[in-house]
Amino acid sequence: MTLPENMIDRWAQRHDPAPGERTLYWHVLMADQPEVVDLARQAAERLAPFTGLHLTPLDRLHMTTLVVGPADALTEQQLHQMTKIAADCLDGIRPIPVTLGKILYHAEAITLAVSRARSLAPIRAAAIAATEQVGITATDRLEWTPHVTLCYSTADQPAQPIIDALGTHLHDCQISVGDLTLVIQDGPEREWNWTSVARIPLKVTAFN
Repeated sequence: MTLPENMIDRWAQRHDPAPGERTLYWHVLMADQPEVVDLARQAAERLAPFTGLHLTPLDRLHMTTLVVGPADALTEQQLHQMTKIAADCLDGIRPIPVTLGKILYHAEAITLAVSRARSLAPIRAAAIAATEQVGITATDRLEWTPHVTLCYSTADQPAQPIIDALGTHLHDCQISVGDLTLVIQDGPEREWNWTSVARIPLKVTAFN
């Protein structure tokens, strides 16, 4: 793992949606996973002495599965269709066990790695299929590193003191990824103004 020498302001050169500008995502929500919340809380305690870090609220912890794009480009019927397609793709897929605990550092963010990326392929594939079948091109479909963002960087500063304080590994925790959620975010990322359109559970149907 290559560690950054410096943290930088994530939004210095990045478009941040304006108030009223809505963005559509496929997320795996983590707020109801107490083990993940505990890891995030531990990280927040270790990072408390540092400024220039925007922590993800504990009730907004998530694993982004796909960024769809502007929500207003889609009708309510298309959103319903996306949900139906994703549910059909995930029909019969069991909840997927993964492990978190390893810390990943990026110049713009600090994240928890999510293990077993290959086992999560059905969730990613369902998000891409549901998106592309309503006519939206999944522009980031070729690369995906499952992770849960602990914080974003909002300032330029040396990374090493932060790395020394947080480390590269918290204790391992095992969870089951049990659903996929279509989310609309209203306005800037840092405002965390979300609406869940639909939450699709992973389950084994009676005939499997």
